[in-house]
Amino acid sequence: MAKHISVDISHLGEPPAAPAVAGRSRNSCPVCGSHYREEEMVANLRVCTHCGHHFTVGARERVTQLVDPGSWTELDPDLHSDDPLGFVDSKPYPERIAAAERTTGLMDGLVTGTGSLGGQELVLAVMDFTFMGGSMGSVVGEKFARAADVAVARRLPMVSVASSGGARMQEGVLALMQMAKTVAAVDELREAGRPYVSVLAHPTTGGVAASFAALGDVIIAEPRALLSFTGPRVVKQTTGETPPADFGLAESNFSHGHLDLVVPRPELRDTLARVVALLQGGRPYRPPAPVAGAGAIQRISGGVRRRLRGLLRRDDAE
Repeated sequence: MAKHISVDISHLGEPPAAPAVAGRSRNSCPVCGSHYREEEMVANLRVCTHCGHHFTVGARERVTQLVDPGSWTELDPDLHSDDPLGFVDSKPYPERIAAAERTTGLMDGLVTGTGSLGGQELVLAVMDFTFMGGSMGSVVGEKFARAADVAVARRLPMVSVASSGGARMQEGVLALMQMAKTVAAVDELREAGRPYVSVLAHPTTGGVAASFAALGDVIIAEPRALLSFTGPRVVKQTTGETPPADFGLAESNFSHGHLDLVVPRPELRDTLARVVALLQGGRPYRPPAPVAGAGAIQRISGGVRRRLRGLLRRDDAE
């Protein structure tokens, strides 16, 4: 009787297994699979030059994309969250905050400051989705309110760029109170006659979509951004029905009259400059002459415009 029994089940002569395909990096387009070097992503404003997919943009990079060079002054950069509820889920809330600070280099999910856009001074508030999903807690609400106070005191227009999953659950009712706080801040802007423009980036949902993000004098969205109180997966789980393929997308919101404009990112800066100048009643904004070698950006803008025209023609036909 054999003392050793082989359990090797490999087949002789079998070709070697193909090497595993490397995982996609954060600079790989999830729609068409195109890959970009980091410097290409920055130059293209984090928009895929092949299909027009808009990647997520961090708050500080968004500021750089929008304001005139050398004009930015940040407001309340050291304001950070406390833990008044002593909240613990799988880890304590202070540990989550510390991890987000290390990952993003930010103190919280909103960056505010003053700068100029096309020569027009304004107040800018930009959310960062990479900081705990852009959730709105006490610091986000406080910074937005303080930025609005600066706009009122200095008689400046205000622009916000939202990208958020909603209220921050770790702060409970304190986070929900920020909805009322930011709505009151927008109301003060209106009472003071200060223009307020809201830009909605992917995704803008929950308590942020239900508060200041929806209250702009002009509301602009980036293409294909998800803009709804609840995402389609939760709607399906709750109602048992499958929502339309375009549920909550910017184009659907636009066709239903919830938005004023859907603007590709390469055109966002000039569009904001025009809108702010119009609302301020000042000198019309004149965009700079096209830069040589900007063909990729122009192709992105043209492709998105064609898709929007097709969508509107389809709606008219229905």
